[in-house]
Order: sequence, then C-alpha cells, then structure tokens
Amino acid sequence: MADQQANDPLNFMRNMWGNMGFSLPGMVAPTFDLEELDKRIKDLKAVEGWLRMNLSMLQMTIQGLEMQRTTVSTVQAMGQMATDAARKMNEEPAPEAAPAEAPGGLSEAAMWPWQMMQQMREQMQQNAEAAAQAVEAETEKPKAKRSTAKK
Repeated sequence: MADQQANDPLNFMRNMWGNMGFSLPGMVAPTFDLEELDKRIKDLKAVEGWLRMNLSMLQMTIQGLEMQRTTVSTVQAMGQMATDAARKMNEEPAPEAAPAEAPGGLSEAAMWPWQMMQQMREQMQQNAEAAAQAVEAETEKPKAKRSTAKK
C-alpha cells in the first residue's frame, strides 16, 4: 500500500486537500461514466476560462501601471527641465549683452523649446529602455525558477 502511494502522482494533492477538511472524490477513483467525465471536463474548462481571464486582467493592470509610471516619470522630468531652463534664464547676464547666436541666426533663447524637446525625447527613451529591462527581468524570473526546478 505504501509503495502504491509513493508511485501515485496525485497523492500529494489528495493529502493537501484532505487536510483542509474536504476531499476530492474524483481524485480518489477514476470514473467510467461518460456523463460524469463530460461534466468534469465542462467544469474544468470553466475554471480554465476564469483563470485565463484573471491572468489577462492582471497583465493589463501591470501594463497600465508601467505606462502610468513612465508618464509620471516623463512629466516629472519635463517639470525639472522647465525649472532648470527658467533658473538658467534668470542666471544669464542682463539684456544689455547681445544674446549668443545659434547656427542659422537663432538665439539660444529661441532654441530652448527645441532643446527641451530633445531632452524630453532622450528621457523618454531612457524610461522606455528601463521599463523594457524591468519587463525582461520579470519574464526571466519564471524561466530561472523552472530551470532550477528541473535540476
């Protein structure tokens, strides 16, 4: 009897559910009743659909939070750049001095929106790369767990 239980792959599940105060009758003895099998298949497919729905909702929530984090980070970076630009403009010499000319005849004061947009683009790229690395690291964790479990 002990040898038979050692070879039974569902023994662990039976023991786990049995210790909770209720048993799984279908796990104890297989049935040959087609209606019962059809009912079990239908029930398990319903559970599978519920689990898939919850998984997709979880994935959408994670993606939404990642997008929210990127947006907040970008807005914070834009605010910091605007503050830095305003501080820099206040620190520049008095208007008596001629403004420095940028290539094409535009002054630096006229170029600040362009520079700010370039800085924002760079910051957004950095944030996107960081988010992609975080997602990649999260997807690597289950793979690492599976490979260590196989060993």
